[in-house]
Amino acid sequence: MRCLLRTVHTTCHKHAIKGWRKSRDWNRRVRRFFNRVRTSRQRRKRTRVQEYLSLCRFLVEKVACTQQVLKACGIENEQIPYYLRHARRQIDQVDRRLIKGVVIPHDEKIFSIHEEHTRWITKGKAGVIAELRVPVCVLEDQYGFVLHHHIQWEGGDQDMIVQFLTEAKERYPLLNSCSTDKGFYTPENRNKLDWLLDLNLMPKKGRRNKEDLERETAEAFVEGRRQHAAIESGINNLQHRGLDLVRTHGPDGFARTVALVVVATNVHRLGLILKKQDERRRRWHKARDRAA
Repeated sequence: MRCLLRTVHTTCHKHAIKGWRKSRDWNRRVRRFFNRVRTSRQRRKRTRVQEYLSLCRFLVEKVACTQQVLKACGIENEQIPYYLRHARRQIDQVDRRLIKGVVIPHDEKIFSIHEEHTRWITKGKAGVIAELRVPVCVLEDQYGFVLHHHIQWEGGDQDMIVQFLTEAKERYPLLNSCSTDKGFYTPENRNKLDWLLDLNLMPKKGRRNKEDLERETAEAFVEGRRQHAAIESGINNLQHRGLDLVRTHGPDGFARTVALVVVATNVHRLGLILKKQDERRRRWHKARDRAA
């Protein structure tokens, strides 16, 4: 509602169209009614929700009438119908959820009107109920280079890991082992990756039987899983290169930023390796001159 009222007021003021002189007052009223709903007790909440929705419906209909006037004058503003659609959807969902007691299906929810691709992620971390973001899966080699990445626009970890590693195997035929988190585990995924890789280091989620214990306590499995913690520093490096706060807009901008960050991370890693080589070469020359 705030974005809708601001956009309509700016457009009407620019083209000298009357009817929105009180837009700032309506904006304050919407905020005040919203705060009353948010802070009200349960016994008064239903009445205040109805008052809040009545005000929003009145303003939405007024915006719809103004939109017709703008079209008649040949004035186009793509943001007004966009915010109008989101306002109507949100009014409908609030009415269904808080007045009628209907559970809103997850597919109908939108967590950001500015970045609609934002997802609700629940990973069960301590102290973190949920996160609003877009997951990115990365594959890092033993030298710290990011070999492959995948943006999970939809679905979970279990739905994409086989296809992800299959694509990586096609690019890098020498890829023969991979360690993953428990969140990627399903019996089907494990069987497919056992066939794809020489050494599948995917731990089982949940209780392990005798066969699983023997598999996960084998020397090769334990040695491979010891290297898995290094991915945390790789994720931290990606965040430092620009993934901590993505400033581009839209799915295309997000995908472009992720790709550029991966390139920057690999260039940074290459620079560190060359720097260490130069330092070793310099120390070797100093030692040789000292011996001479």
